[in-house]
Amino acid sequence: MRSGRLAAAGLAMLLLLLAAIQRLQPEPAPVLLRADRILVEKAQRRLTLYRGAVALRSYRIALGAQPVGPKFREGDGRTPEGIYSIDRRNPASRYHLALHLSYPASRDRARAAAEGVAPGGEVMIHGMRNGLGWLGPLHRLRDWTRGCIALTDAEIDEVARAAPDGTVVEIRP
Repeated sequence: MRSGRLAAAGLAMLLLLLAAIQRLQPEPAPVLLRADRILVEKAQRRLTLYRGAVALRSYRIALGAQPVGPKFREGDGRTPEGIYSIDRRNPASRYHLALHLSYPASRDRARAAAEGVAPGGEVMIHGMRNGLGWLGPLHRLRDWTRGCIALTDAEIDEVARAAPDGTVVEIRP
């Protein structure tokens, strides 16, 4: 009897936690939202969609596990810094949906070549690992990617609708 009450109390707590997580999700942006630029501010853990000089919407993000400093080499866990663009999409990503960035740029390749290392690649703005979307905003409690920029699944869906291929992505320290 006592274990049944404990199980019921545990289930109730889990449901309350999940309801609280859902309330932390931002309201979806209008479908007609269209950005021509994305600004990522690493220190603030923020991604903002812009149209001209007008900020349309901001999102909290998670970054590479070593977030300070620009990406230098493959496997360093850092998110690059500089100006890139969305050059393709992967709707079959292991991370819900992924927008591939044009990293490495020529300056990134040149810096890596001068040091005799590979610059890395496959840097993306993406959602949660498939099957973990239920974590929602909890994923932002720590930086966990291999150098990518992570959003919730709902947020990456919204960003993908708003930012077509070719959209400029500026990543600042």
